[in-house]
Amino acid sequence: MSDPFEFLAPLADLEAKIAELHRIGADNDVDMSGEIASLTEKLTVMTRQIFGELSPWQRVLLSRHPERPQASDYIDHMVEDFVPLAGDRSFADDTAILCGLGRIGHHDCLFIGQEKGKDVHERRRNHFGMPHPEGYRKAMAKMRLAEKFDLPVITMINAPGAYPGIGAEERGQSIAIAENIRDMSHLRVPIIAIVIGEGGSGGALAIGVGDRILMLENSYYSVITPEGCAAILWKDGSKAERAAACLKVTPEHLLELGVIDGIVEEPAGGAHRHVEAMASNLQEAIVGGLDALVDQPIDGLIAARYDKYRGIGAWA
Repeated sequence: MSDPFEFLAPLADLEAKIAELHRIGADNDVDMSGEIASLTEKLTVMTRQIFGELSPWQRVLLSRHPERPQASDYIDHMVEDFVPLAGDRSFADDTAILCGLGRIGHHDCLFIGQEKGKDVHERRRNHFGMPHPEGYRKAMAKMRLAEKFDLPVITMINAPGAYPGIGAEERGQSIAIAENIRDMSHLRVPIIAIVIGEGGSGGALAIGVGDRILMLENSYYSVITPEGCAAILWKDGSKAERAAACLKVTPEHLLELGVIDGIVEEPAGGAHRHVEAMASNLQEAIVGGLDALVDQPIDGLIAARYDKYRGIGAWA
């Protein structure tokens, strides 16, 4: 099988050469700073060029990069005094949904994130980031707790969709998603939702209703994955690249269409290459959004939230 990240190979080659020059200089006590500086400058230029010309499908691939930061990584870098909260008080604790209280900047908040897992064991346990209904019910239970204590809600979306298995369907997957969308629409606290990787279908919407919807630069947000769209339209999942272009899944398209409110810039080379810098950019965006929202009258905020979603997809 071909490498899906083949378009990043030139950058990896240059980085390997730079590392080799560092090693040679250290082992032989030779000054290689000139050659290293030249290659580093070339790497910077090439990174800008490659990432400035990414196709929608390449953005989708980057959103799925195995080293891409997840909700837990951002919480580790951005949030102080984080206290995790678990369980839906009904069936189980779905680890594909991470919940907890903490402080970002000068704001105490509830944080909810979709978590794919860092290794094969975590990924299996988290169903590769696809939550079960108990995960969505856990999220809603914690949001009601945040409402009780007047805490803003921050959600981080990163799922190809909700889990489609028989058990999830038997336990009410579709109604869990629908109830979350309904209840978030009139939750009486500010909500900021950020697509940090994949934003697929109802699996994303179930924690995606907010007063501000943001996307990281190399993420996607769509009613269906490109593979699923290709399988339905052309009976051929291998046409996912074509589907990604047709679906308008990139942040720039969605900002133009009014589906989202802002794009959070990623460091050169993508979020997975500079996690701390990405977390800093995201923290700045969240704190700025909260500063603008927390002092607004809540009835006006809910009315604006309703109008925002009523306006998506409007046409004349």
